[in-house]
Amino acid sequence: MKYSINTLLYLGTICCFLLSSCKDNNTSPDLSSINLQRGELKLCGNGQFGEVNFSEFCSYETRETFNLAISLLHSFEYLEAEKAFVKLIDEDPECAMAYWGVAMSIYHGLWAPPDQSVLEKGAKLIAIAEKLPKSKKSEQYIEAIGAFYKNWETLDHQTRKEKYAQKMLEMYQKNKNDTEVAVFYALALRASALPSDNSLSKQREAGKILEELFKEEPNHPGIAHYIIHSYDYPELAPLGLSTARRYADIAPNSAHAQHMPSHIFTRLGLWDESISTNLKSVESAICYAESIAPGAHWDEEVHAMGYLVYAYLQIGNNKLAYQQYDYLKTFKEVFPANFKIAYTAAAIPSRLAVENKNWEEAANLELPQKLEIEWADFPWQSSLLHFAKALGYIHLDKLDFAQKELDILYSSKQKLENIKDSYKANQVAIQIKTIEAWIQLKKGNTDTALSLMISAAEMESKTSKHPVTPGEILPADELLADMLLTLNQPEKALKIYELNLERRPNRFNGLYGAATAAKKSGDLEKARFYFEKLITQTEKYNSERVEIKEAKEFLEHNFV
Repeated sequence: MKYSINTLLYLGTICCFLLSSCKDNNTSPDLSSINLQRGELKLCGNGQFGEVNFSEFCSYETRETFNLAISLLHSFEYLEAEKAFVKLIDEDPECAMAYWGVAMSIYHGLWAPPDQSVLEKGAKLIAIAEKLPKSKKSEQYIEAIGAFYKNWETLDHQTRKEKYAQKMLEMYQKNKNDTEVAVFYALALRASALPSDNSLSKQREAGKILEELFKEEPNHPGIAHYIIHSYDYPELAPLGLSTARRYADIAPNSAHAQHMPSHIFTRLGLWDESISTNLKSVESAICYAESIAPGAHWDEEVHAMGYLVYAYLQIGNNKLAYQQYDYLKTFKEVFPANFKIAYTAAAIPSRLAVENKNWEEAANLELPQKLEIEWADFPWQSSLLHFAKALGYIHLDKLDFAQKELDILYSSKQKLENIKDSYKANQVAIQIKTIEAWIQLKKGNTDTALSLMISAAEMESKTSKHPVTPGEILPADELLADMLLTLNQPEKALKIYELNLERRPNRFNGLYGAATAAKKSGDLEKARFYFEKLITQTEKYNSERVEIKEAKEFLEHNFV
C-alpha cells in the first residue's frame, strides 16, 4: 500500500501528538512515602572502586553513574550506593533498574536481617519498578529481589533469602555469559547458606563461579569481595588468600574493601597483613566520616578496630591493643548505631581482659554507655561481655556473682529464641555451657565440668563464626584444653590445643597452651617447637607478656 507525502506527514503528526499526549498523561511514581537517601556522593580519594560494566541501565547519559553505583554496592558502600541510585531516579523517574538498585542497597544479605521499615521500603520500591517499562533482563532482576521483599509479613528471613537465591539461579541459568548476573547470583547463593551447614556446599559453589569470573575480570570489586566471603572458613581460607591480597588494590577508596582481606588473614593467622589492611580501612573510614558527620565515627572504622585488637593480641602487643580501646572510649557519636558497632564495643574490652587472663579486669567489665547504643536490642553482643565477666568471677572464686552473669546469659538466649534468631541463640548457648562447666569445676565436680566443656566445644565446632567477628572471645576448644591442663591431663590438653591451632592458626594463647602442655607431658621437643613459634611471632614487637619471658627461659634452660 502506498501513501502520498501529505498523508505520511499527517500520520506522522498524529503519531507525534499521541506520543506527546501519552507522555503528558504519564505521571511520575509517587515517592513521598519512601525515605530515599539523597545528597552529594561522599567518595574519599579519587573515587576508585573497581571496574564494572553493568548491562542494564536506563540511558547512555547515566551509564557512568549507574556503573559507579554498582561498584559501590559490590563493596558494601551501601549508603553511597543508594544515593547514586536515587540520583538516577531523580534524573529519570521511569528508570526501573534505579529502583532495583535502591532495593539492593538496603538488602544486606550477609549482615543482620533488616527491620520492618527497610522491608516496607523495599516492597514499595519493587512495586514501583514492576509497573515501569523495562527490558526482559531488568524484569528478571526486579522479580528476583522482589522475592525477598514480598510477603515479608508471613515469611521468615531465611526463607526469603532462599527465594531470592532461587530466582537468581533461574536468571543465571538463562544468562550465563552475563558477568553481573553471575556475580549477584553467587552472592545470593552465599547469603542463603545456613551457618549450621558444615558441608559448605553453597560457599564452595559460589567460590567456584567467582574464581572463573575473576580470570576474565581481575579488577571487578564484587568478584574479589564475594570470593573472600565464600572462603571465610578454616577449611576454605587458603583458597581465598591470593584474592585477599588483591581486593584492597581493586577498590582502594572503599573502607570495607580495605578491611575484607583481613577475614582471610585472620583465618590463616597472618597477623601483620591483617594489621596493615585494617589500619588502611580505619584511615579510609575516618576520611568518609569527616565528610558525612565531622566528629562522629562510622561503623566501618569501629569494625576494623575490632579486628586490629584481635591481631594485636596475637602478636602479644598489649600496648597497641589497649590504645585501640582507649580510643574507642573517646567515641560519643557513631553511625549507624548498628550490630557491628554493638559487637565491637562489647568484644574489645572483653577480649582484652580474658585473652590476658586478667580476671580482675574481666570481673569489673561494664557495657560502654557513651555510644548511645540500646543494648537491650543486642542480646548476643552484650552476652560477650557477660560471658567474660562470668569467667572473671569464676577465677576469682566469686561463684555467686558468676551465677548472676550466667542468669543474664540465659535471659539473652531466651530473647534471641523469642525473635527466632537461632544462630545467635546457639552462640549464647555455647557460652552458657562453658560457664556452667567452669562453675562445676570450681565446685569440684570434675566429670560434670568436663562433660559440659566437651559439649560446648562440640557445639562450637559445628557452627561457623559470624562475619562480624574475627573470632570467639575465647574458643571453646582452647577453654577445654585449659581445663584439661588444670586437671593435670597435659597429654589430652595438648591434643585439644593442637586441634584448636588447626582451626585458628597462630593464636597466641593456643601456641602458649600447646607449649605448656607439651612441656608438662615431657615432650620437650614439641614444647620447643611451640615456644619458638610464639617467640618468632612476637619478637619484633617487644612483647611484655609474661608468656614470652617464660618461653625464653625454657629455651635457655633446655636448649642452649
